[in-house]
Amino acid sequence: MKLHADNPHLLAITAQGEGWVSVNGERHTGSLVLSASRGLRTWPCQRFEELGAAHFEELLDTPDAPPELVVFGSGRRLRFVAPALLRALIERGIGVETMDTAAACRTYNILAGEGRRVTAALLLEG
Repeated sequence: MKLHADNPHLLAITAQGEGWVSVNGERHTGSLVLSASRGLRTWPCQRFEELGAAHFEELLDTPDAPPELVVFGSGRRLRFVAPALLRALIERGIGVETMDTAAACRTYNILAGEGRRVTAALLLEG
């Protein structure tokens, strides 16, 4: 699926498919974190079952203000993590929206295009 960014200067998800996403035209096949303040980085988890609290705590590591919202793409299908894994985000008042990765890609682009402090944490299972 091709996606289009409203603001060409943003890091945007430009396409998405089974086990991959393209950010500004560059294809990625491993899980990743994307935000305007921190840019693009790999996210060291390849399966939903591997997720731990540390994976979500690292989303707070930003040079600027932390995100106001984290969009978590849980893979091919919608799966919710245990609330205890999200504790670091919740305690700081950061919203977490969980959806399948395709929906998370679309949602990230919309919110980032609006200038929101959003971070996308995308689980890309091979």
